[in-house]
Amino acid sequence: MTVTQILATPATGTVEGRRRVLRRALWAAQSLIAAFLFFASAMPKFAGQADAVETFTRIGWGQWFRYVTGAVEAAGAIGLVVPRLAGFAATALIGLLAGAVLTHLLVLDAAWALFPAALAAVCAVIAWDRRAETRDLLRSVAGLLGR
Repeated sequence: MTVTQILATPATGTVEGRRRVLRRALWAAQSLIAAFLFFASAMPKFAGQADAVETFTRIGWGQWFRYVTGAVEAAGAIGLVVPRLAGFAATALIGLLAGAVLTHLLVLDAAWALFPAALAAVCAVIAWDRRAETRDLLRSVAGLLGR
């Protein structure tokens, strides 16, 4: 039995069909994560929502860090929905989310570390799936800088 026969499913019939279904599911996950990061996480930080201010007071790095974190979240959210930037944004968000996991474990409530860890795991899948686009993007930027 060939790899193509193993990967082919009755619902899609071909490897390409299955890949298309998986890609759509990944886009749905990206869209949900992007919406969460932008509207439920970054915007409250920019607006100075009381719980965001209190959280960053507890972290102890100052309120400037709340704005930086919100900016990275907003940029990552936008990048996740731009096809050429999605892999790079997911990779960058893994770093942000790893920091959130550590902050929850060491400073805030350890039980809440599971949520950013789960988001980071999904971002890792996105980054892996979009690695070709990320490689092309980095080559384009390197080409521009090399002129």
